[in-house]
Amino acid sequence: MKPHQEQEEDEERLRQRKLEESLEIKSLRRIISAYLNYPEAAEEDVKRYERSFRKLPPSHKALLSHYPLKFQSLRRCISINSYFIFNMLQAFEPPLDMSQDIDDCGELHFERPPDDGNVCSHESTTARGSCSKLDEACCGEPSNVMSKLEEGLTANEEVQVEGCHGSDPGSCLAGEENNKRAAECCGNHVSDSNGNVLSSPRDWLDPSFQLHVPLVDVDKVRCIIRNIVRDWALEGQKERDQCYKPILEELNSLFPSRCNKSPPTCLVPGAGLGRLALEISCLGFVSQGNEFSYYMMICSSFILNQTQNAGEWTIYPWIHSNCNSLSDSDQLRPVSFPDIHPASAGIPEGFSMCGGDFVEVYSDPSQVGVWDAVVT
Repeated sequence: MKPHQEQEEDEERLRQRKLEESLEIKSLRRIISAYLNYPEAAEEDVKRYERSFRKLPPSHKALLSHYPLKFQSLRRCISINSYFIFNMLQAFEPPLDMSQDIDDCGELHFERPPDDGNVCSHESTTARGSCSKLDEACCGEPSNVMSKLEEGLTANEEVQVEGCHGSDPGSCLAGEENNKRAAECCGNHVSDSNGNVLSSPRDWLDPSFQLHVPLVDVDKVRCIIRNIVRDWALEGQKERDQCYKPILEELNSLFPSRCNKSPPTCLVPGAGLGRLALEISCLGFVSQGNEFSYYMMICSSFILNQTQNAGEWTIYPWIHSNCNSLSDSDQLRPVSFPDIHPASAGIPEGFSMCGGDFVEVYSDPSQVGVWDAVVT
């Protein structure tokens, strides 16, 4: 038998591990809740726009007579974005048991984030060594690291909607006939085009598991929607050429003679939605993307593993900002993705995505000498 002191130490380690895992489940539940809260938060924005519009004098309303129709179009765009989000969550396989009782962890304490305009920079914990491949998943041990969760402050002021002349409020519905997956969303209940409510096979998507999260969490969801355009839409090709092409050219010059039997290996920390890691793999590398954010991982896993065709999904990424749009038709412009079908992109064996803190995952002795190149 173990000495009494060793038994106590083992019990303490087990207790600490369970506590940290429970905290991580709470973190993941909060992230899932942020996705589920997207339609409700977006609807509140539209209602705020409507209240501001009603406060205008009649002469000003006459100048913006197209706004009521625009508000209807915004709601339709929100419902289509929500339909994609809900399908993405249905396909997500959590690396942790989300049904565990976590009441003994205490309450979540939301902290105010640093004064940073980049809502994507304050991300939450992920599973250590949790990896996914195309058509295959391999999950390692869950992380024992719990990052702090931040909360933004909700402004009480009414916000005036910025208008544009020569706009086309109905452009939000352009291409709707080609998007058979378009759906109506009311709160967290998503229905198909026939009005049938879609039931979720995931117990952890049940409303009883949903948390009321601060708006800064929902802002991260909106950021993910915009990032989809950069990584997985034709509209993002120019930016990808500017950012990714020099990296791909440099890898080509550093490894001019690549052998299929023993291809060079490349690690991509901060892989985001996985497009750069996939492009590197297509060059003939064994490529692994590493990402810390569950917001990113949930979305990248869906695009890489679940999409069936190029252009399968449609989103409206620009509807949450009134800046940098010349007209309403720009703001309500649909974007189809992915521009390529990942499983048909000619990726050699060995491409994977690994979730977790970079230092924690890759400081393991088993990682020494594994990677020929690291791309950041």
